Amino acid sequence: QVQVVESGGGLVQPGGSLRLSCAASGSIFSIYLMGWYRQAPGKQRESVAAITSGGSTSYSDSVKGRFTISRDNAKNTVYLQMNSLKPEDTAVYYCKAAGTTKDYWGQGTQVTVSS
Repeated sequence: QVQVVESGGGLVQPGGSLRLSCAASGSIFSIYLMGWYRQAPGKQRESVAAITSGGSTSYSDSVKGRFTISRDNAKNTVYLQMNSLKPEDTAVYYCKAAGTTKDYWGQGTQVTVSS
């Protein structure tokens, strides 16, 4: 089993920044990819960014150039640095740990971008 816990959400003004953290624990040897997803009210959950165990990264077009995903292997933690935030970035952000046999999700953290 793998436990995934997100933190770092909050309220920020447009143009501001936030950093989300995702800590994984348990049987993390089976994890080959960590990803951030988000779900806005009335919308489907969408992929935001991902990072492989080898460090390769990918981003959705809507956040490319503004968000950066990174990882600290010593802390088993993945980060999502979000800059130049827009009101349309408002959503619950979820972290997923992709394992060889199943995926593990965190409980989500709310990000609200509003003046």
